[in-house]
Amino acid sequence: MKYVRRIVYSLFLTAAVNALPLGWFASGCAVAVFRAKWLYLPLAAFLWVNIRPIPKTGPTKRIQRLAEGCELLWLFAAVCCVTLCVQAGFLWSAFSVTGGRDGAVFGVVLELLLAVLLLAVVFWNGMIRVYLTSVQLGIKHRILAALCGWIPLVNVWYLVKIIHICGDEVEFETQKWELDAVRAESEVCKTKYPLLMVHGVFFRDFRYLNYWGRIPRELIRNGATVYYGQQQSAAAVEDSGKELAERIRQIVEKTGCGKVNIIAHSKGGLDSRAAIAHCGMAPFVATLTTINTPHRGCIFAEYLLGKVPQAARLKIAAAYNATMKKVGDPNPDFLAAVTDLTESACLRRNEVTPDAPGVVYESVMSYCKKAQHGKFPLNMTYPIVKHFDGLNDGLVSVESAKWGERFTLLEPQDKRGISHGDVVDLNRENIRGFDVREFYVKLAADLKRRGY
Repeated sequence: MKYVRRIVYSLFLTAAVNALPLGWFASGCAVAVFRAKWLYLPLAAFLWVNIRPIPKTGPTKRIQRLAEGCELLWLFAAVCCVTLCVQAGFLWSAFSVTGGRDGAVFGVVLELLLAVLLLAVVFWNGMIRVYLTSVQLGIKHRILAALCGWIPLVNVWYLVKIIHICGDEVEFETQKWELDAVRAESEVCKTKYPLLMVHGVFFRDFRYLNYWGRIPRELIRNGATVYYGQQQSAAAVEDSGKELAERIRQIVEKTGCGKVNIIAHSKGGLDSRAAIAHCGMAPFVATLTTINTPHRGCIFAEYLLGKVPQAARLKIAAAYNATMKKVGDPNPDFLAAVTDLTESACLRRNEVTPDAPGVVYESVMSYCKKAQHGKFPLNMTYPIVKHFDGLNDGLVSVESAKWGERFTLLEPQDKRGISHGDVVDLNRENIRGFDVREFYVKLAADLKRRGY
């Protein structure tokens, strides 16, 4: 059905783009175009295609607008090719019949310019829609598309690339929405105890900028109850552990849930272990699942701290702490946070931070195959971490992340690896072979299945 509609719309749009300029000159002026009854159909077709290029099929308004943008760009590309041939035919006829005299060629050129103007309306209508609604285009593709638009042939190649990226996004998001709709009643993520999601270092739980990307919404849509750690962005592990302990008490007292299931990323896993072992939270935690957490520290972090001059360290720390105080951290401590991630600090802490009986400890880790698989700055740190720590996600090594009764290694299914940021959907990127949202849905569903 989609392809039939595309053929019909392409014919309508081609007729409109080529007939309206012709009607302009045949009728003598723009006002007369609206009086020429034979132009009503192409004019209506042009307006209709621009307003409603596809039926209402998208699961959300954003996906609907994105799908409409993709369709308009596809129609633009198809009609461009046909219009080029049609206008070339008109131009050839003008030369062959009149020999280029009597202004015939000039008239055809003006018609061509009007056709280009009409096609530009279709193009910008589609481009604005995808620019405003696509998540997967990102900043990089938006900038490159703007730059490539001025280079002949390259602009065609990049237009096809944009259509492909946005089309895949529409298909992927529609399939996910349909899957959630089918299993909505089963509430596969409705665990016995609520989920407490604990962020890593140098981030906060902002209200409108979720550290966990699209994951919490997907969990909630499938029945989960989700809370956030809300600890400072950077502090010593013990200090962050105290903050988390207070947060757990608040949740238990407010809801009467008894316990929580902690899902913690990066340093958040160390903070959570400290809260359980040193702050008396063991009776209130059912499970702790750490995601890409450096339980045995980072050798490269220790190396860098030793190489950076003390004056530079203090200056960086002061700038960071001052900035984070302005956005809500009561007492941020950049140097304490970084120092607690070093190998020596983690090994010392492990000796005095035993796993609490009655709490289920599990860990998850991912890795990149190449430096370019991580977004900046992970693509810069990856080779350094690989030199000191081995296979890693851009910050944490696989060996350092192993902890607890069960360890899960996320193997990349495609050439693309899974970085430290990808595993928490930090960049909102759909990775071929790894559906990050579905991974967390299955994680929560497994906790539910086991009675947690």
